Amino acid sequence: MNESEKTVIINNALEAGPTIPFPNFSKLFKTWLEVLCTVTEENRYDMFSNYFKQIMKKPQKIILFNLDGIFEIFLQLENSKQQILAKSIKIVFEQLDDGNKRKMTLLTPEMARKIIGF
Repeated sequence: MNESEKTVIINNALEAGPTIPFPNFSKLFKTWLEVLCTVTEENRYDMFSNYFKQIMKKPQKIILFNLDGIFEIFLQLENSKQQILAKSIKIVFEQLDDGNKRKMTLLTPEMARKIIGF
């Protein structure tokens, strides 16, 4: 996909996510995380960096999510899968400028920051 198509899809996901009842959302989100563990590091990086870009542009979109609940879903994954995802997220985070690092830190639950390492 080109960058414009990726942006549309990610923005749609960020808008739709909070409208889905959490039990349904949690199943979808867990499946998405598990699938992300099977793709290349390059594809995970691309996915997470595009999500970060959109969240940094409109942080209010992520605030509408149940972030603690989302993190609980992450914790339900096998430890090896958690490590794969945390590594990819940390790489994207480390490449943000200082202002966006501050924004992302403020938006991320404390326990998630500790486990991911930022």
